Amino acid sequence: MKKIPSHFISSFSSSDFTEIWQLAIKKKYPKHLFFALCLNLIVAPAVYAANAESFTKFQAYALGLLGIATFAFSIYLFVVMFQPEKF
Repeated sequence: MKKIPSHFISSFSSSDFTEIWQLAIKKKYPKHLFFALCLNLIVAPAVYAANAESFTKFQAYALGLLGIATFAFSIYLFVVMFQPEKF
């Protein structure tokens, strides 16, 4: 087991954690990424169950994540085509 240096733990104060929390509230991309990964936990077993004999679990999770990314990218391109002035 790795031992964490004491100077590393003592270098963080409560104000640092407050700043990190406020930054996390302002930024929405990490939340979207987290929800996409959670959605992949739902999609990947369905992909694996469809072809259990031909896919490994790793391949099922990769295909689920690829499907989610493709779907998100298609929505983004659809919005960009019809609202180009926002971008």
